[in-house]
Amino acid sequence: MPDMHNAQLDWDERGQPLSRDFDDIYFSQDDGVEETRYVFLANNDLAERFAALGDGQCLCIGETGFGTGLNFLCAWQLFERKVPAGARLHFVSVEKYPLRFDDLQRALALWPELAPFSAPLLAQYRAIHPGFQRLTFTGGRVTLTLLIGDATEQLQQLDARIDAWFLDGFNPAKNPQMWTPELFAELTRLSAAGATLGTFTSAGVVRRALIDAGFAMRRVPGLGKKWEVLKGQFVASPHDGAKPWFARPARPAAEKHAVVIGAGLAGCATAASLAARGWRVSLLERHAAVASEASGNPQGVLYLKLSAHGTALSRLIVAGFGHTRRLLERLQRGADWDACGVLQLAFDAKEAERQAKLTAAFPADLVQPLTREQAESLAGIGLPAGGLFYPEAGWVHPPALCRTLIAHPAIDLLTHREALELQRHDDHWQVLAGERTLASAPVVVLAAAAEIRRFAQSAELPLKRIRGQISRLPANPASSALRTVVCAEGYVAPPRGGEHTLGASFDFHSDDLTPSVAEHAGNLQLLEEISADLAERLQAHTLDPATLDGRAAFRCTSPDYLPIVGPLADAEAFAEAYAVLAKDARQVPDVPCPWLPGLYVNSGHGSRGLITAPLSGELIAAWLEDEPLPVPRDVAEACHPNRFALRRLIRGS
Repeated sequence: MPDMHNAQLDWDERGQPLSRDFDDIYFSQDDGVEETRYVFLANNDLAERFAALGDGQCLCIGETGFGTGLNFLCAWQLFERKVPAGARLHFVSVEKYPLRFDDLQRALALWPELAPFSAPLLAQYRAIHPGFQRLTFTGGRVTLTLLIGDATEQLQQLDARIDAWFLDGFNPAKNPQMWTPELFAELTRLSAAGATLGTFTSAGVVRRALIDAGFAMRRVPGLGKKWEVLKGQFVASPHDGAKPWFARPARPAAEKHAVVIGAGLAGCATAASLAARGWRVSLLERHAAVASEASGNPQGVLYLKLSAHGTALSRLIVAGFGHTRRLLERLQRGADWDACGVLQLAFDAKEAERQAKLTAAFPADLVQPLTREQAESLAGIGLPAGGLFYPEAGWVHPPALCRTLIAHPAIDLLTHREALELQRHDDHWQVLAGERTLASAPVVVLAAAAEIRRFAQSAELPLKRIRGQISRLPANPASSALRTVVCAEGYVAPPRGGEHTLGASFDFHSDDLTPSVAEHAGNLQLLEEISADLAERLQAHTLDPATLDGRAAFRCTSPDYLPIVGPLADAEAFAEAYAVLAKDARQVPDVPCPWLPGLYVNSGHGSRGLITAPLSGELIAAWLEDEPLPVPRDVAEACHPNRFALRRLIRGS
């Protein structure tokens, strides 16, 4: 994981922030807003380009140095003044030293005219952690992808096409690592044809390096005390470099209409992300309501099972956690969610060792080590050990999140529709149940967990079902002292609606979803291991497992425990196109991937669906809209459906 330290600021006599790390100013001390409008907005011709955007079109801005967010806010303000209702803005910015919330709030208070834009930024500015963070505004019309970490390292992981660049690191003499040929090489890789560029510096070394990178640069008059600044245009040829089996499929040329199969969290999130981009969505659900299967538990936990080694799964979890955490602000706190924190107990020596590594690898605002005494004080109950505390995490009522996600006029929920077959006719997919056509659209997204294996097009995806059962325990005044979610081998949550949720079991063999007495008994044993004190408060020893209420559902997971998210290829044609990989895995045949046009999948989220499914909806939308991906490219590839076909070829199986 990238290292993360918050910016260290000093404040001058006018209340303006100064970087202690770089001994430099964040913006012009005369007029920061006018400097931004001239250096970045005008020198990228944004007023004219915004006005020229058509319905459904998007302009993508890339920035080095998010700082106080001033450039983003000014670009957003201009966007709102100039564009038609259906156009969109995507802003990608990288920042190694993000401001703390209170520092950002203090800095943005300097510009009251930007308050309509700074207020929603501050509302979304939470759970900002290392790596990729996705923030959305105005119902999805404006998107901010914030990359936290070293600029060059983060841009190397970005998959995007940038239309305009803001180069706004601190002065090259004070922050030379933001003005290197290596960073400019990433600008070259990421630039769209004719991309423009503006920067406050006129340093010859910067101008020459940008010319070498493929930009035609020229000096233009500066503003105020600044004699000159630089503006330029990308004149080289864009190149992507993605391997063909991970390259982006062609954007659908037909109407923006998609069928999403499955109205659990993955399906609802996908529908929401598409609707925010102007898509009409037909959401098919075989039950009578959304969240009727694995997404239907009364309380789900934002459970961050991380690795200290920066694995693809760990980076996906951190990015997804932040995205979900920001979404939860839309729900009613206390009834539908609570940021009460999550405590993971160090229940044995191996777990304690793992937790010590995580403490060293992640910032304290994400995870904090607690002694037993500290953990008991925070949780409000007696505990067998200390552990790790995730202060921004908590529990959520998943059905409420699903209902909120699909509360959009462009989403049509169609219940009691069980899709059994897919057929392609002309440029549309037909979704069938026997002789009956349930829906038809150019794009279909399969989000029905392991049930998507019933379709011939996705039958080879290695999804498996794991049965899980939760138990619902009546709360009482003594048990209501529990103030945070506590996890060991299982979890118990503070009460919601007079009940604690306890669970969850793992059964790899049963296909029966009838709650079992044995698993209720097993959950009570998990409670005893989590906290004998809480078990006593709940009088668990007097409870008859046969009388407990509960719920069983199937988790859906993949062999590598990463979700399966992205476009689907024709399995037989794929094996033929890339057969050479069976002999030499280093080959990259110059053969386009045989995509199944307009067919995508969002599945395999296992027990982490609350964290990974909503961000995966954004990933599906980015594939379809040719937008910047919301996760690093290698993470997107690690989640890609084609990874399994590649492994089969390489292993000769």
